[in-house]
Amino acid sequence: MMRATSLFASQQEGCMWKIFVCLPIISIGMRHVVYAIMLGIGLVFSSCTAQKKSNIIIEREFLHDAWERFDYVYSDIEIQSPTTYDLSMDLYFTEEYEYAYFAMDFVVFDANGDPYRARTYNFGLKDENGWKSEQKGGLYHFSLPINKELLLSDAGSYRMQIENRIPITPVMGVRKLTLSTK
Repeated sequence: MMRATSLFASQQEGCMWKIFVCLPIISIGMRHVVYAIMLGIGLVFSSCTAQKKSNIIIEREFLHDAWERFDYVYSDIEIQSPTTYDLSMDLYFTEEYEYAYFAMDFVVFDANGDPYRARTYNFGLKDENGWKSEQKGGLYHFSLPINKELLLSDAGSYRMQIENRIPITPVMGVRKLTLSTK
């Protein structure tokens, strides 16, 4: 190890970085270097995953697959300049969901708590042949369009809220809801 230090120390000042890079490698061993490289690769992949999830506005998993009628799902967002959103919602249902449709209100509130935009949706999930989606992993998945080109024109805080409109409470068989931008 002393030989490596004297070898690098005798080189030009522009190459002094080698002391800080090579000496730790020599002293900790190659096995630890491999671990460090694998950790670095893992961090790169995890940052890609986090970046992918950045388009999610609301994500909610329902305890015991039950969504209470007045359990509103919402998220507050901050807008700095006029922003347009293309919104879609992914819903996951279990076999326990007994209705042929899903009814909901989508409401956007401004910073004062006043409704900025509101719309009621009724999505058909089943027909006379059963579910309109294939079952995967015990769940029926639906990707539903919510609002194309929703313009939030003024800077400030907004709340996006989804309200379950099925009259029976709790609605059983709703596993997960995700509202995201495209």
